[in-house]
Amino acid sequence: MLRIAIKWRSRTRTRTSHGPILENLRQRFIAFSVDAGVLRFGEFITKAGRTSPYFFNAGLFHDGATLGRLADFYAQTLIDSGVEFDMLFGPAYKGITLASATAVALAAKGRNVPFAYNRKEAKDHGEGGTIVGAPLRGRVVIIDDVISAGTSVRESVDMIRAAGATPAAVMIALDRMERSGRDDALSANSAVQEVGAAYGMPVISIANLNDLLTYISAGGSGELAQHRDAVAAYRRRYGVEGA
Repeated sequence: MLRIAIKWRSRTRTRTSHGPILENLRQRFIAFSVDAGVLRFGEFITKAGRTSPYFFNAGLFHDGATLGRLADFYAQTLIDSGVEFDMLFGPAYKGITLASATAVALAAKGRNVPFAYNRKEAKDHGEGGTIVGAPLRGRVVIIDDVISAGTSVRESVDMIRAAGATPAAVMIALDRMERSGRDDALSANSAVQEVGAAYGMPVISIANLNDLLTYISAGGSGELAQHRDAVAAYRRRYGVEGA
């Protein structure tokens, strides 16, 4: 799982009047993330060493109310995607909470499905093993926060296939639509695109960088709008083609 920022240069929490742009789920999610202080603007050093004008940290959805709303966004987006699935899987550690909460939200919407997650280390007593929860069966959706190098996805796919189940999709909160690799050797594709191609399955996001820019652009001349040029410049430098 990606921990996007390892060094913070700004802790500014940006708020704005949302106005009429909140006409779809993706924009509502961006607004929710900004209001919760999970999506912030300033200067942040990413795991890849880039200076990013925004930072998304799903670990800051850390109370019951915000986690419940986040899970509802996951559940509704998954339903709207049309992907056929039988259960959810949450890779340790952030994915554990996300998959569990999403299963609760799906049940509230009339879709009761099992879920499972993994331990980082195998348990050698009790039930043993690395998988906790329901047996991995059928078509499994992997629930995580974001994708960087795709390591947790690869590990999850291996566990799901080893159990005889089928990885059906990966679902994340925010797709940064950002080319992977070092600055002197940038890939033509993002980590999300590479994961989709490598495993032949869709990667579903609640929102992406384009949604973020739309939200900022609609923010008028207030505090939020001052970050529009920096985010747009970052997209021009690192965004995948078509971003």
